[in-house]
Amino acid sequence: MATQTRIPVLDLTPQLEALWEDLNRAIQRVLRSTHYILGPEVRAFEEEAASWLGARHAVGCNSGTDALVLSLRALGIGPGDEVITTPFTFFATAEAISQVGATPVFVDVEADSMNLDPVLAERAVTPRTRALLPVHLFGRPCAMDELMDLAGRRGLKVVEDCAQGFGARTRGRFTGTLGQMGAFSFFPSKNLGTYGDGGLVVTDDDALAATARALRVHGSRRKYYNEAVGYNSRLDELHAAILRVKLPHLDAWNQGRVRVARAYGKLLGGHPGITVPEVVEGHVFHQYTVRVRGDRDRLQARLAEEGVDTMVYYPVPCHRLKLYQESHAHVACPNAERLCGEVLSLPIWPELDPGVQKVVAGVLLDLAARG
Repeated sequence: MATQTRIPVLDLTPQLEALWEDLNRAIQRVLRSTHYILGPEVRAFEEEAASWLGARHAVGCNSGTDALVLSLRALGIGPGDEVITTPFTFFATAEAISQVGATPVFVDVEADSMNLDPVLAERAVTPRTRALLPVHLFGRPCAMDELMDLAGRRGLKVVEDCAQGFGARTRGRFTGTLGQMGAFSFFPSKNLGTYGDGGLVVTDDDALAATARALRVHGSRRKYYNEAVGYNSRLDELHAAILRVKLPHLDAWNQGRVRVARAYGKLLGGHPGITVPEVVEGHVFHQYTVRVRGDRDRLQARLAEEGVDTMVYYPVPCHRLKLYQESHAHVACPNAERLCGEVLSLPIWPELDPGVQKVVAGVLLDLAARG
């Protein structure tokens, strides 16, 4: 029952075609300006993104990874400090902690949400703990009420990893605006993506924003008068112009993703071998990730043979990666470890045709039933 046309995990073509003329005008405007680094487009996008999110400051940078590093550096986190985070995430989350010289402390996730467990996070706090770094995985907001309460009681800072959650909401607020700092990614596949790398730091704190702005340009608040060892981490004018075109459409795109998620739930829900994600308030479904029983890798290979592409986010928890194996040999995160063997992300984009969804679901259900 192979599909006639291969179904990708993500198709950016509908978005590109719909915005083609606007994107070209924006790109031409930048090219003709001959101003390509930290110019009017970046300033305008920072203002528009901050306003959109309801934040005081937005600081453009080179990538989501850099946004995490700049946030941790701005908060003064470094050698000797511990940062509690999830092991079920892309490596950049833990990498940023290690890059500033701090120690990542991996705490297990909730089985249902796949996000950092706030109860276990509290048990992991030590005198060296300086911050929490929760990840709004796949666009589902973390239990921020509990995590912010924990941070307040124990005197901790909070950096939100919003790489997959631009536009996600919890308790009426956007993720990235609840902690001291929020870090966003504009990698092309994100809900709000550019056509290359890009990132954003968000904060309501004037001093933290000023520090992040200085660190992104070699630790300089005034050109050639460097005050700290910083980074060359600037959001390009071209990427900022592209993001300015896209930002007004993000609400509609996120609503489209939720529509796709609800449809998948109806098509796949109830099958004993497939656990579908809950459609909770504020979830923006950067990925639609199911859990499957049995041999997940074999199922994925058979789906590919039938013309349906899928992805595994993530096959290895961070505490089991080679560089952390020895230092974190004592760490046990059973939920994260089990999820790494069960998760499978299905094709999703805002314009995904319902008929194509039915094909994906039909192939998956058929293969799952065969075992």
